[in-house]
Amino acid sequence: MMLTIGQLAARTGVPVRTIRFWSDEGLLPETDRSRGGYRRYDAAAAARLDLVRTLRELGLGLDDVRLVLERRRSVEEVAASHVRAIDDRIRTLRTQRAVCTLLARGPHSPRKAALMNDLARLSAARRQEMIDEFVDAAFAGTDPDAPGAGIATSMRSLPADLPDDPTTEQVEAWVELAELVSDPAFRARVREMAVAGSAAEHPPAADPAAVAEHAGPALAAGVDPASAQAREVVERIAPPGVDRAELAAAITVFADRRVERYWALLGVLNGWDPFAPTVPAFEWFAEALRAHAAE
Repeated sequence: MMLTIGQLAARTGVPVRTIRFWSDEGLLPETDRSRGGYRRYDAAAAARLDLVRTLRELGLGLDDVRLVLERRRSVEEVAASHVRAIDDRIRTLRTQRAVCTLLARGPHSPRKAALMNDLARLSAARRQEMIDEFVDAAFAGTDPDAPGAGIATSMRSLPADLPDDPTTEQVEAWVELAELVSDPAFRARVREMAVAGSAAEHPPAADPAAVAEHAGPALAAGVDPASAQAREVVERIAPPGVDRAELAAAITVFADRRVERYWALLGVLNGWDPFAPTVPAFEWFAEALRAHAAE
């Protein structure tokens, strides 16, 4: 049984104008033409129309629909690709929601305006790409089995999405992290740490707990690293027989305030409990080691 375009529209619920457009696009070629030149369709065309409508309602573009109809791509392949596109859109909408939530909270201010401009410049997906590019560049060619190799995986854990109801601090942390990992100087510093950490011969290390216990209070009390009191602190922390100058050099490589800031910002985004900075104590200890290296 042949159907006119009007009958096909009535049977499927697809408007005549839409059927005509899909036909002109080659997605639903007519089966026949009447003597008067009117399009006519058979049962197979009706089934094809149902498939086209379903794919279009799912949001697939005409090109993807055409690939499926021509069997150049399977429905599964196109659907999987579309899922990824939907996920990207969801991430974009979540970011927009977070921005609007922040704007709706309290009066407008120059601080908020600056944050919104930064968020508009960098999408959530682009921020994740920046993190991946940063980690790839910093750890390229390093030993994945080295003791400190896990830092690369950890550094990829920056969430691509802001929380649904972000605090101002979380928005600021998001922006600052993106700026941090795009800074060439920061990238070079992390690269230096990655290469040193994966070296065949690992440098000497100090016990972090001992540094916090002894060097931290000395720093807080304003003890001069070159003083006799500092020498006593060095003797409590430095392993027996260690080369103090070499230990100081190793600490200088691995203690970096900006890298510590990276982890602090990550903690803000993930809602972790804040931690007290440890790098200043290590810096004081390294200076004290150099001051008393010959003793």
